[in-house]
Amino acid sequence: MKKEDNIYIAGHKGLVGSSILNLLKLNGYKNIITIDRKKLDLRDYNKVMKFFSKRKLDYMIMAAAKAGGILANNNYQKDFFLENIEIQNSLLQLALSKKIKRTIFLGTSCIYPKFTKTPIRESSLLTGKLEKTNQCYAIAKIAGIKLCEALFENHNIDIVCLMPTNVYGQNDHFDKDYGHVIPAMISKVEEAIKKKKKSISLLGTGQPMREFIHTDDLANAIFQSLKVSKQKLNKIFKKNLPLINVGTGDEISIKNLANLITKYYDYKGNIIFDSTFPDGTFKKNLNSSLIKKIGWKHKIKLNKGLKDLITLRRKKYVLQ
Repeated sequence: MKKEDNIYIAGHKGLVGSSILNLLKLNGYKNIITIDRKKLDLRDYNKVMKFFSKRKLDYMIMAAAKAGGILANNNYQKDFFLENIEIQNSLLQLALSKKIKRTIFLGTSCIYPKFTKTPIRESSLLTGKLEKTNQCYAIAKIAGIKLCEALFENHNIDIVCLMPTNVYGQNDHFDKDYGHVIPAMISKVEEAIKKKKKSISLLGTGQPMREFIHTDDLANAIFQSLKVSKQKLNKIFKKNLPLINVGTGDEISIKNLANLITKYYDYKGNIIFDSTFPDGTFKKNLNSSLIKKIGWKHKIKLNKGLKDLITLRRKKYVLQ
């Protein structure tokens, strides 16, 4: 990958897209193509093709997606399915039309069966039933992987599929009801501090284990995946579609995560877990040995990443 190459980031304002955008700029890549979703609806293939008709594209990072926490996934299954399918189809057809040098497809650990053996290997895909609360999102991402596979095998389109564990960071969707677990917890704690509430209520039992990765670490994984040679990928994956887990190897229970967040906010109220809400998959940590073979490892420990994120929000955004 050359500094003058044209790199398109779909979803450049989102959690992951903003991190890879900053990383590419820091490394001297200047021909980065971005466009706001208000100006280009990625679900509309014809509009996507029209926008890129006279633009040269060398690389593409598919960081645009409809994503959310357990309640959002469960309550808006149709939207999570259709929107992600439509975005993927448009962008992957763009990759085929433009013969892009390499496309990075971003998936999720939700693609793996609910009761598969952990740490989860990439080979576990399609070996069992999915977790029901996020199955529509997962099936949409699985469909995207299979389209990537078809383009890779039948049309010689260079694609790397990255399956990150739970991502967190600055540009997440901080919604106490529909956000991912970390931003949802943070939002509830911030609300409790502002309104001087003596307790916060969290969904589920607090017992499930989760693995989290900072968005800047994931951005580095994307960067390494853009730069690694096709020869090296062929050697590792034996000329099959590169499907690669991206995780840290560190786990924490939802209960201990909540304790950590309240500690960094110095919130002394009670934490109440509402077991009438589903827990989701109990344990879904990833085997990330393959990503390490291309030269990546995570750098940001959860304690530091969370503390830095909360310090930033307290100073700059919320609790001034």
